[in-house]
Amino acid sequence: MSLLARLAPHLPYVRRYARALTGDQATGDHYVRVALEALAAGERVLEASMTPRVALYHVFHAIWCTSGAQLEGPQEDDISADDTTRRLMRIAPRSRQAFLLTALEGFTPSEAAQILGADFAEVERLIAEAQAEIDAELATDVLIIEDEPVIAADIEALVKELGHTVVDIAATRTEAVDAVARKTPGLVLADIQLADGSSGIDAVKDILARYDVPVIFITAFPERLLTGERPEPTFLITKPFQPETVKAAIGQALFFHPRKASKQAA
Repeated sequence: MSLLARLAPHLPYVRRYARALTGDQATGDHYVRVALEALAAGERVLEASMTPRVALYHVFHAIWCTSGAQLEGPQEDDISADDTTRRLMRIAPRSRQAFLLTALEGFTPSEAAQILGADFAEVERLIAEAQAEIDAELATDVLIIEDEPVIAADIEALVKELGHTVVDIAATRTEAVDAVARKTPGLVLADIQLADGSSGIDAVKDILARYDVPVIFITAFPERLLTGERPEPTFLITKPFQPETVKAAIGQALFFHPRKASKQAA
C-alpha cells in the first residue's frame, strides 16, 4: 500500500489538530504539508511500532518541534478568532498538546505519550494541568436531571468540586423544563429514565429548542441514544460511571461548545 493510501484516512484529522494547535488553519496546513513532504522525501519515516495514525501525528510533532515554531495564538482583540481558539491559546503549549490529543483527537494517554515522545505520567500531568485551567475559566451554572437521589448527590459533588454551581436537580421532564425557565444553565447533565416514567431525552429536546447549552447524558441505557436515527450526543457516559470520566467530559463539553445567543424568543 502506498504512503498516501495509508495516511489518507487520517489527514483530515491531523489537519484539524494542527489548526487547533496553531490557532490558524493556514498555519496548521503548512506544517501538515511539511510533514508529508518530509515523509515523501524519506527525511522522516513512520515508526513501525506505532499505528499509522499515531505515527503520522508523531512525525507532525517532530517537524513542529524542530521548526522553531512558536505556539502563540491570536491576541484577545483578534476578531477573526473564535472563543475556543482564544481559550486554547491561553493554555500552556505542552499541556495544550496533551489535552488536544486526548480530548479532541481521541487518543489514549499512552498514544499521546508516543506522539509527544513523553512518558505516561508526564502526559497525565499535562492533561490534568490543562483541565484545571479549563475548569477555572469556564465555571458555570449546571442543571442535573437525575431521579436517583444518591446518584444525583454524587454528580452534584463532582460538579461542585470542579468549581461549578448546581442551580437545580430535576427528577422529571416537567421539573427540568421548569428549572431552566427559572434560570438558564450553562451545562446540563441528564439521565434518560426519570422518576415519573418521563424521558430525559425529551427533557433535553425541550431545553435545546429554546436554549443553546452543552448536554452530557449519564445513563444506564446508552442504547436508547445510540440508534443512528437521530443526531447522537457528543458526550455520553454509561453508568456506573468513573468520577474522572465525568469531570473530563464536563471540561470538554464546556471548552468546545461554541458560545451562541439563546434561542429563546425575546
